[in-house]
Amino acid sequence: MATGTGRRDRTHYLYIAVIAAVVLGIAVGFAAPGVAVELKPIGTGFVNLIKMMISPIIFCTIVLGIGSVRKAAKVGAVGGLALGYFLVMSTVALAIGLLVGNLLEPGSGLHLTEAAREAGAKQAEGAGESTADFLLGIIPTTLVSAFTEGEVLQTLLVALFAGFALQAMGSAGEPILRGIGHIQRLVFRILGMIMWAAPVGAFGAIAAVVGETGLDALKSLAVIMIGFYVTCALFVFVVLGLLLRLVAGINLLSLLKYLGREFLLIVSTSSSESALPRLIAKMEHMGVSKPVVGITVPTGYSFNLDGTAIYLTMASLFIANATGDPLTAGEQISLLVFMIIASKGAAGVTGAGLATLAGGLQSHRPELVDGVGLIVGIDRFMSEARALTNFAGNAVATVLVGTWTKEIDKERAAQVLAGKVPFDERTLVDDHGPAPREDEASELPQPRDDEREPVKV
Repeated sequence: MATGTGRRDRTHYLYIAVIAAVVLGIAVGFAAPGVAVELKPIGTGFVNLIKMMISPIIFCTIVLGIGSVRKAAKVGAVGGLALGYFLVMSTVALAIGLLVGNLLEPGSGLHLTEAAREAGAKQAEGAGESTADFLLGIIPTTLVSAFTEGEVLQTLLVALFAGFALQAMGSAGEPILRGIGHIQRLVFRILGMIMWAAPVGAFGAIAAVVGETGLDALKSLAVIMIGFYVTCALFVFVVLGLLLRLVAGINLLSLLKYLGREFLLIVSTSSSESALPRLIAKMEHMGVSKPVVGITVPTGYSFNLDGTAIYLTMASLFIANATGDPLTAGEQISLLVFMIIASKGAAGVTGAGLATLAGGLQSHRPELVDGVGLIVGIDRFMSEARALTNFAGNAVATVLVGTWTKEIDKERAAQVLAGKVPFDERTLVDDHGPAPREDEASELPQPRDDEREPVKV
């Protein structure tokens, strides 16, 4: 499914423009911080445009994914395997964050100012959420409110119901699935149009971050920032890289290179949600089946928050040390396990990790909540590392779950990662499938039950 060279070149120039916009934004942030802060709505507007597309993309992807398999047990197996993997990896990330945090002892020697105390109290307002509230929040008010409110888990629930209902309808549901397939093409085409605003959005977002933060906060809090980035890198390249090589036989660097534009988008917007629709499209193009992509990616964005897990552990230790009230080993484990549970359902958006941190401290160690204000200044920079790690974790998880369930075309994956089968940046929709390529409904259910690999070349 090669696109014209001109098409590929144009999108290539788009991402060169994003890099230039990021550099320009940093320069403006340092040269004129007052002006740079006023540019924040530009970056927010671009991220909101992307978020606008997430609910319909998740709905179409999951419904088509579930509808393309004949046995509901297959979907349950994929979901169960994914959730089990997410739980294990969150625990590993938690342990790595604890280990590095105790070795570095970040925060020692810092003093809590009154301004920081007020900032911490502000973050803690309404940050806590009970388990019951979280579970009830998954249920939308109406069938369509999940789309209007932009809640990922609510959209996931509605899509699961719709997918299983259409699956139960059999051949009578195929016209509906065909229609949803066309809607998916429309939605991805709109997303492709929005992406041309990426340089403008990146400029506004980066300029505002640099203008708000300045150099002072970066210098005084460099230890925890550098330690956090190094820890995230160790987790991605050592833990995830080893898993990917042993289980799927895929080189992590080739996967990260394939997703390079998505990582650039995350860095420029400081939000992993901005890359969610493209991750879905690229994983399907790579050869992972629609059911695996449709279930693993959206669920992972709520339950597989490896970067957030590392952040919560290191930030908690940092705050405890900075306030002169270090956590004992028992307190560390109980507090941070609570935070990992509380973080489930948090979207990969700037500020979500900070709110979860404040809520967890308020529930377990209220006297430490004021210390959250110490890292407010650098949270945006740590948010980028969180988002990048979360995104890498979900990309690897999708490949691993596809391998375990034998729902990945390894031959196609090798070709895609080698650059022999380019991704269509113009439509973001991959039309390869078991049916002939000219068939517009190629990704809809086939009459056979033995859909071992629905994504053949």
